[in-house]
Amino acid sequence: MAGIDEAVDELKEVVTFLTSPERYTRLGGRLPKGVLLVGPPGTGKTLLARAVAGEAKVPFFSLSGSEFVEMFVGVGAARVRDLFEQAQKSAPCIIFIDELDALGRARGIGQVGSNEEREQTLNQLLTEMDGFDPNKGVVLMAATNRPEILDPALLRAGRFDRHVVVDRPDVKGREGILRLHLGKLTLSGDVDARTLAARTPGFVGADLANIVNEAALLAARAGKDRVAMGDFEEAIDRVLGGLQKKSGLMTPAEKHRVAHHEAGHALVAMLVEHADPVHKVSIIPRGIGALGYTLQLPTEDRHLYCEAELMDRLAVLLGGRVAEEICFGDLSTGAADDLQKATQLARRLILEFGMSGKLGPAAFAPPPSLFLGGLGESARGVFSEETARQVDAEIVTLLQGVRERVVRLLRGEEGLLRRLAETLIERESLDGEGVRELLARHRAGQPPVAAVI
Repeated sequence: MAGIDEAVDELKEVVTFLTSPERYTRLGGRLPKGVLLVGPPGTGKTLLARAVAGEAKVPFFSLSGSEFVEMFVGVGAARVRDLFEQAQKSAPCIIFIDELDALGRARGIGQVGSNEEREQTLNQLLTEMDGFDPNKGVVLMAATNRPEILDPALLRAGRFDRHVVVDRPDVKGREGILRLHLGKLTLSGDVDARTLAARTPGFVGADLANIVNEAALLAARAGKDRVAMGDFEEAIDRVLGGLQKKSGLMTPAEKHRVAHHEAGHALVAMLVEHADPVHKVSIIPRGIGALGYTLQLPTEDRHLYCEAELMDRLAVLLGGRVAEEICFGDLSTGAADDLQKATQLARRLILEFGMSGKLGPAAFAPPPSLFLGGLGESARGVFSEETARQVDAEIVTLLQGVRERVVRLLRGEEGLLRRLAETLIERESLDGEGVRELLARHRAGQPPVAAVI
């Protein structure tokens, strides 16, 4: 296991107990009855549970929460009883329930038709957890990515009383995960795990494994003897943006507009102070409906954002739409996704972060899910209709102010905006160094040169 060192350290105690229980029982201690692994999908919760069983060399009973819930009342409860009976006979052993939220959802929540069977199954699980002695060597482990909906009775002391967070890896953790997977490939000398880790912020272990596999497939498809760094770059672009489209190419007019749109995003990101650095700008269609993209990469893993940084992020989102407005005098449907993201972020600024001058330091929305939340949109809070009207007005005022700021920025650099768009039309793709070199040469009054693509 790599990239989740804190979780591994927590679970080493479980391995030690299963292999040398007397180390704890001689002092009168006992192992927690239940260990709950909590974290986003793909972080390695199931793999970690299997690794614990492998290290301890004990039987491993693995089931999914959905396997207990059936149409007929009483079947799930009987399966729970049977599972614990088998485990007691095979002790020391590990019982692992994956996707616990399918079974352990808080009672009273969900569809009426399925409640009776699911609640009976959950009640049986609670009863069994109270009845077995962990000092006999039976350890119950479970995994979920939705801890907020679990029944409180499951999480109380004496049941799942140890919670191990398996979070998204930081840059050092991603490097460790990548080195694990890269060891299975035949690599060329230019492949650098540290660079790839910096290139993949927010990726979990499953994502990184997928990228490594995609790169190997791309190299094999091209008939190469070794997997090169370019294959990994293309694999990351494929995961982030989707497959590159080779049919249904844009018309010259569409290509011209998309180039100016993406140039607007990239140029605003270069001009504002707090935006993440531009890594790549492309007008090659990818995925579903993506006619081009501007990729920014943070220089470090971030967990806290200042108001100025969020305002700069809004400016970058509106950069493409404003560039079309300046260069063509009208608008297109190409900014629909940008507007949706900008509106979501503006709503969170006002409802959650208290960054509204009119509404003040108050939160009107519930907090996002602890493990799945990011900077996306959270659920609507409970507030009055008058407050809702003020929120809507504040969102419009905020976005109008950001738009006016972006108009000033791009009108001041209109020549550079058009030059960057023309370069994109010619080359279709520019890396961050190419964009920065173009900016420097334009300000020095020098003609463009062939940029690195």
